[in-house]
Amino acid sequence: MTRAVGYEDPSALLERRIAEGADQPAISYPTRSDAAKAERGADLRFADMTYAELGRRVRSYAAGFARIGITEGVKTIVLVRPDPDLFAVLFALFRVGAVPVVVDPGMGVRRMLHCFHSVGAEAFIGLPEAHLVRLAARRTFGSIRVHVTAGRSYWGGHSLPDLRDEPEIPAAEHAPDDLFMIAFTTGSTGPAKGVEYTRSGFAAALDVVAELHDRPTGFVSLTSVPLFGLFDLLQGAHVVLGPVDPVRVSKANPALLTEVARSFGATDLTASPALLARLGEHVAETGETLPGIARVISMGAPANLTALERVRGALGDDARVFTTYGATEALPLTTLEWSELVETRAETAEGGGVCVGRPLPETSGATLVRIIDVTDDPIVDWNENLVLPAGRIGEIVASGPQVSRAYHRNTAADARHKIDERMPDGSVRRWHRTGDLARVDESGRLWFCGRLSQRVRTAGGDMYTVRCEQIFNTHPDVARSALVGVGAPGEQIPVLCFEPAADLTPAELTRVRRELWTMAQSRTVTERIRTFLPHTDFPVDIRHNAKIGRERLAHWVADRLGFPRTKEGTDR
Repeated sequence: MTRAVGYEDPSALLERRIAEGADQPAISYPTRSDAAKAERGADLRFADMTYAELGRRVRSYAAGFARIGITEGVKTIVLVRPDPDLFAVLFALFRVGAVPVVVDPGMGVRRMLHCFHSVGAEAFIGLPEAHLVRLAARRTFGSIRVHVTAGRSYWGGHSLPDLRDEPEIPAAEHAPDDLFMIAFTTGSTGPAKGVEYTRSGFAAALDVVAELHDRPTGFVSLTSVPLFGLFDLLQGAHVVLGPVDPVRVSKANPALLTEVARSFGATDLTASPALLARLGEHVAETGETLPGIARVISMGAPANLTALERVRGALGDDARVFTTYGATEALPLTTLEWSELVETRAETAEGGGVCVGRPLPETSGATLVRIIDVTDDPIVDWNENLVLPAGRIGEIVASGPQVSRAYHRNTAADARHKIDERMPDGSVRRWHRTGDLARVDESGRLWFCGRLSQRVRTAGGDMYTVRCEQIFNTHPDVARSALVGVGAPGEQIPVLCFEPAADLTPAELTRVRRELWTMAQSRTVTERIRTFLPHTDFPVDIRHNAKIGRERLAHWVADRLGFPRTKEGTDR
């Protein structure tokens, strides 16, 4: 699907940003390899790369890649540290028309190997440690014909330092529908899947990000996730790579983060709820403020409202705090600003779900968001009878230029998650099923209620995780909670796991469980919950350290209560 009006190729857009801000800093980054272990700003040394320097490195790498055979359409695994070389490599691959394959290293070697095997990549750019994995699993990487090491190579091939002085060659021409990148989902609720982005689709996602948050050119973005950095650089930002391990963001040092934000004059912070929770706790305990931050964007999981309130209190009067909703396959779909989010808190605490905002007005673009009836079955053809009225809980589906049309070499996933709509002119509009459950209110806002695959299927009907959990999360002794089901679908027993907010004695835990039971019985949506189990450390997703691994928790509960384990979720 081509994005016709206003389309600007990402490579051409980067060149424009380089020309406009050649001497301006593009990326600031810690130079010490143990930056994640630093306790104070004095432990860190930062270096800067200007837009002109980034441009020269991108063009050199692009010329080198073309010379060694990484060219148009070549699928290229990228496993490089999140530093300027990562961005230079990615933009160089985009320039020559090669297709980066991006996987979260934190998902573990076995899952990574499954992802790589499914792609059939022809090139590999990685750290020496990544190449050791490649050499140890030769059958998985049997299609690789070109390999490049980000550092010294002990096994031949090429190295990135050797490609930094290549003479520039003309940029390749690209079509809007050309494959741009393959980014894998985390696999947090099932097998990871490779999401295809076209060049126009990625550009459309950037357009939506810019429209939702209205950030001026030259903003200073403290980022913890490389994909955000790509978007920020294409908006002309100064990207500061914070002292955050992207695989373990919940372990970040918030004092160090605030120190880095102040020293660079950061105006923007985009982070997961887990990172914002750490930051919120820190500013609440210390009274520190961040008056220079103009925008905070929470994304990746349902917002932590307490954390956002704490962070908002540390910002200036004119600062804005957003929650953004989307998926790897659809970045982004909605946003909601703090002032309106505050108004929704009472309804969330009573089981209304978490408000994630409104989609873009349909008059301003082609993004469409609907709620359809709950089903685990594939839906081949779209029709308007699928759409539920306001107030009914169903699955979020979306269509638009920023929504990925396909998974890479995964027809089964396409059949499960895509719906085709035949248009009057003979064209096909493709809808994506997010696997997320929500309702839409009368004003058009979406209220997220949980994952389709994680709903608890009791004899009295389905129960939705996030909708129920937010009730119990208001208890002062509960850090967070997770609803799971044990037993056969349709006859499941709902069980609420909860993380205590502090170390509690056995007697205190008994009191909390009794109080949670009382809370459950006072509301229709939770009255079927009779069992409450404390758990000290919930399993979470890799990418944002915020989405709770309810499938693994369900196994733990089944073992505790003597139920047989249910099958792992397979929808994501």
